[in-house]
Amino acid sequence: MRRATGARVHAEDVTLTTREGPVYTGVDLIARPGTLTVFQADSGGGRSALLLTLTGRMSPTGGELHVDGHPLPEQARKVRRISALGLMNDVNVLDERLRVREHLSEARLLRLRPAARTVADEAMEAVGLADLDRSTLIKELPMPERRRLGMALGLVHEPRLLGVDDVDGGLSPENQAAMWRTLKDLSDEGLTVIATCADARELATVADHDTQGPIPIRQGNDRDRREGGAHRAQD
Repeated sequence: MRRATGARVHAEDVTLTTREGPVYTGVDLIARPGTLTVFQADSGGGRSALLLTLTGRMSPTGGELHVDGHPLPEQARKVRRISALGLMNDVNVLDERLRVREHLSEARLLRLRPAARTVADEAMEAVGLADLDRSTLIKELPMPERRRLGMALGLVHEPRLLGVDDVDGGLSPENQAAMWRTLKDLSDEGLTVIATCADARELATVADHDTQGPIPIRQGNDRDRREGGAHRAQD
């Protein structure tokens, strides 16, 4: 698998607001190639939307964002070509009726550039699934293997930026720590990795000077929070 230099991500006051209110606000980030950056929020806290934005798949409503020098959302197509996502609800879920090898074959066929057949083998090895029986039906895979397969399907595209959502969801502390180790290993090889979670305690087992976070995702500005606190105090 080609190990190209990771992409640099630079965000200044990036915000997404809908009619229902802010999804995330004031995101500032400089993610260098070969680093792991982690954002933290509870479910519904804007995690998935932020990852989709940083990988060129959703447009922010404010701020400045560049990935590998490409401004977003103006050059979103170029950013999508160099980025990939792990599993994300309602975006790229696994098909329960397929087998592992069928998902891998599909991912290779969907690549923008031709690749050797070994790219799938290398992707599976990179996420710790080299020995997984590829005739296994997706519905028979336990959660840790599903998460790792999702990462492998992203790596088949040989991205320079990998986004992984909800790293801790449904996993035991032991499996969370193992997932963080895998993501850290990928970033140590040069890939830029941006991940999200609700519980970041196991991140400490792998964090070093090339790790950022956990960075809390905000849904409102400082003034909003101060006023909200004042109203609650008055009540």
